[in-house]
Amino acid sequence: MSQIEISQIIEQIKEEIEVDANGQAKASIRATARLAGVDHAAIINHLQSGELKPTKLAQSIIMQGFETGELREWRTIGIPDMAIAIILEYYAYEAGRYCTKQARLVCRSFNTIGIRAWIQDKLGWTKPASNSETAMTQIQLLAALAKHLAEQEQHLLQQQQQQTEILHRLKAVEVEQDRVNTPCGHKYSVVGFANLQGLEISVKEAGTKGRKVSALCRKQGIEIERIHDPRFGKVGLYPQSVLIEVFSTSQN
Repeated sequence: MSQIEISQIIEQIKEEIEVDANGQAKASIRATARLAGVDHAAIINHLQSGELKPTKLAQSIIMQGFETGELREWRTIGIPDMAIAIILEYYAYEAGRYCTKQARLVCRSFNTIGIRAWIQDKLGWTKPASNSETAMTQIQLLAALAKHLAEQEQHLLQQQQQQTEILHRLKAVEVEQDRVNTPCGHKYSVVGFANLQGLEISVKEAGTKGRKVSALCRKQGIEIERIHDPRFGKVGLYPQSVLIEVFSTSQN
């Protein structure tokens, strides 16, 4: 679940969320459940338990000043934004095995400074100067929120891509630096070294020199690196200094 997916969910439930002229928001039970990543029936059960035997979630809501009778009314009139924040926090951290990653992600996004204040701050909402002026419509609010979350996610993806590219470049530099720093110099296959020197070499001769180079490497305690070659299968990579010694001896 990503911020882009969260923004898509908000777009899908925008008809079930409203913001009044004072900046107070409400959402339906179904919309709240979508944000928390749970079934709406679970939230209904919590709200209906308020008058008889309140669940842990219902108790948390009541402790914030809401009346038990209000909880049942939310099924028809919608859940206030402050209660939405409590529900999201519950499914993010307090619901035990019913906690969801989605609730944690939404909770981090909305509850940094409070769900209402966060929305107002991020979307530049201000209270109308007079009653004749209309507040930001719910479609504008949710569209701006979805855009902000998508941009935030895209920025994170770009940062991760840049970090990956930097790591690849550093790895390439480390490999080259290791070759430069090794006392034996660069490594080549027998055929590759011969081509580098402008020498023609047969397969038989390459095999002979390869055995000599391998023997000399083992004698000097040099580990032989093996790579895949489309023509010969596995071939050895030998230090330049050892190849020079073997080729020079053969020429003499």
